[in-house]
Amino acid sequence: MTDQKILHSLPLSEAITISAQAVGEVMLGRSLTEVLDQLDAHERPIVQSLTFDALRKWVRSHEFIKEYIPKVPPPEVEYLLSVTIALLLQGSTGGKGYPAHTIVDQSVKACSEYEPTMYAKGLVNAVLRKVSLKIQAQNEGAYPPDPIPMFFPPWWRASLKKNFPKVWQAMLIQQAQRAPLILRVNAQQHTRQEYQDLLQQEGIASEPIAEIAGIALSSALLLREAVPVSDLPGFYAGAVSVQDAGAQIAAILLDPKPGDRVLDACAAPGGKTAHLLELAECGMIALELDGTRLGKIGGNLDRLRLQSDAVKIVRGDASKTAWWDGVLFDKILLDAPCSASGIVARHPDIPFLRREADIHALQLRQRAILTQAWNMLKPGGLLLYVTCSVFPEEGADQATWFAAEFVDALRLPAPGQILPTEVNDGFYYALFKKNG
Repeated sequence: MTDQKILHSLPLSEAITISAQAVGEVMLGRSLTEVLDQLDAHERPIVQSLTFDALRKWVRSHEFIKEYIPKVPPPEVEYLLSVTIALLLQGSTGGKGYPAHTIVDQSVKACSEYEPTMYAKGLVNAVLRKVSLKIQAQNEGAYPPDPIPMFFPPWWRASLKKNFPKVWQAMLIQQAQRAPLILRVNAQQHTRQEYQDLLQQEGIASEPIAEIAGIALSSALLLREAVPVSDLPGFYAGAVSVQDAGAQIAAILLDPKPGDRVLDACAAPGGKTAHLLELAECGMIALELDGTRLGKIGGNLDRLRLQSDAVKIVRGDASKTAWWDGVLFDKILLDAPCSASGIVARHPDIPFLRREADIHALQLRQRAILTQAWNMLKPGGLLLYVTCSVFPEEGADQATWFAAEFVDALRLPAPGQILPTEVNDGFYYALFKKNG
C-alpha cells in the first residue's frame, strides 16, 4: 500500500498516508481486515487505530470538509483529511490524542510526501487549522448537526428505525464508539478469578461480565483500558482469548458434553470452536469454506492447546454434502454468513461495504445452510442458529421460517435478538431440538 519501506518506527505522517490509502481501499469495496493483514507488524497498530477512527467519525469529519471545501476534493485529499480530522476530534474529547499543532504539521508533511496529494498541502494546512479552531469552539457548547458520527447507509438507518424505533439512534451512536477489550478465560487452564489475579499482578484492571441477555457467563472479562495481547499473562500459552461477550453465549447455549459429535458449520476464525472444546472434550468438525481463513482455526486451537485426534478442521461448503462422511451430529453450531451489522463497533468498515441487496442474497444462503445442517443432525440433537446481525431478515424472520418449514423442529429458549451495548456486539440466537 505504500512504496516506502519502513524499517523501524512509523512516524505519524507516514501512518496518516497509509491510513488514508486504507480508507481508499475500503471505499473501493475491500475489507479493512484484508487490507490491514498486508501491513507489517510494526505498521498495523497505529494504522488500524487511525483508520478505525476515520471511519467511525466519517459523518463528523465530512461536515467539516463540506464546510471548508464546498467542492468535493479528489479522493486522496478527502481521505487524508478524514483521517486527520478524526485525529483532531479524538484529541479534543479523549485527552490522549496528539496535540492539534502536531496533527496539522504531520498531516501537511504526509500531504507533501505522497505524490497524489503533494499539490494540496496548502489547502490541507488551511482547512485543518480552521477545523482545529472550530472543534475547540464546539467543545464549549455547539453540537454537530448529526448526533451519529459514523456513516450508515440510508437503507440501513431506515431498517433500524422501522424495527427498533425507540433505540435505533442509540444503537448507531453506540456502534460508533471504540469497542472495549473483552476476554474469554480458557476454563481448561484457569478460573475467571484466577486469571483476574494474574492480571492484577501485572497491573491490569479487569471486571467480570456476569451475564448477557440472561445467560450466565463464567469466563468473560472486561478490560476498560485495552492492552496488547502480548501483555496478557499466558496469552501465547492459551490461557485466554479475545472474544466479545455476546459471542460467548454460543458455546454455553449449545452446552457440549464429553463424547458429543459436534459440527461448527462456519467455523473461522475458530473462537466459538475453541470455546466449545474448552467446555467439553467432544468430537469436533470445524468446517470452513474460505481457504484463506481456514488456517486461523488451527492457529487458535494450537495456541489454546485444544488440538487432538477428535478435532478435525475441514474445508467445505456447509450448504452441500461433498465434505460429509454421512455420520449424524449430536449438536451443530451454525454461525451463519451474514451482514455483520451487529459487530460494527469492532469492524467500522462494514457499513461502507454492505448493500441493501446483500441482505436477500444472505437470507437465501442462510436458508440453504440451515436446511443442510438439519439433515445432518441426529434425532434429539440440537442446532443453534447464530448471526452477528441486527436485521430481522437474518434473525427472527429466519427462525420463524425454519420453525414453519421443518415440522420436527422444536424451538427451545434462547435470547433471540441481542442489541449492541457497551460490553457486547449485536447477535441473534435461536436454538432448535430435532424431534424423533
